[in-house]
Amino acid sequence: MKQITILSGKGGTGKTTITACFAALSENALFADCDVDASNLHLLLNPTVKETMDFKGLNVAKIDPTKCIECGKCVELCRFNAIEDFKVDPIHCEGCKVCVVNCPVEAIEFNERICGHAYISETKYGPMSHARLTPGMENSGKLVTLVRQNASKLAEEMGKDLVLVDGSPGIGCPVIASIANIEAAVVVVEPTLSGIHDLKRAVELLDHFEIAPFVIVNKFDINEENTVDIEKYCTEDNIVLLGRVPFDPTVTRAMVQGLPVVEFEPNAVSSKAIIKIWKRFSDHLLND
Repeated sequence: MKQITILSGKGGTGKTTITACFAALSENALFADCDVDASNLHLLLNPTVKETMDFKGLNVAKIDPTKCIECGKCVELCRFNAIEDFKVDPIHCEGCKVCVVNCPVEAIEFNERICGHAYISETKYGPMSHARLTPGMENSGKLVTLVRQNASKLAEEMGKDLVLVDGSPGIGCPVIASIANIEAAVVVVEPTLSGIHDLKRAVELLDHFEIAPFVIVNKFDINEENTVDIEKYCTEDNIVLLGRVPFDPTVTRAMVQGLPVVEFEPNAVSSKAIIKIWKRFSDHLLND
């Protein structure tokens, strides 16, 4: 079983679009949406949830009014202004525990809280592991790890050859959790100056973890000069450029219908490019 993560330097570059198309084109694969802060792969794969798991992240403080002497120590020490009238606002509480440790009468409890949910689902293309982090909650990296663990376990049980991971954008903790123990990563980039900068940051991260990078240039024709610069960068750094996808309004129409563009309109220019890219990438996976 091989695990492949699709990444991008920022949101909105087409990462999930590519992942959904790869899912529709793959055989005997399982899919994991690790962009838990803003998950949207389910919008294109339309999963049916089979199992739901609570995700418990940061704990939250709670003041026991029967023990509290209203000394004000907790209010003074809370850097997040989460305590007012000797009550803790769970939205503002960051779970740092400083109030709990410093309460002179031990009147503050430190309780677990549900910060999101992880799901095991079924799609028309295969099984899917995904999750949703409650807005404002932290520990998204921990939730990504849970999604990956569920995906790996399910893939082994079902005898899947490939796990396709829709990673988080950027280079932070959720991304690092998305690329742990994978065979390769595909970075989707748009031909803009910020896109080139983000591509280099993503490649540096993959190099640090000794993961082979592949690159796809999405909407390459909106700035062909920058596309040439990206291709030059890939050549100089021995990075495999899988291909270029043109700007195509059909992609948006497919999204509105909740379908991968390769299924919505296989003969669209974007679909033909993505199908060609998938075949090339599959050859690399088979020959690795």
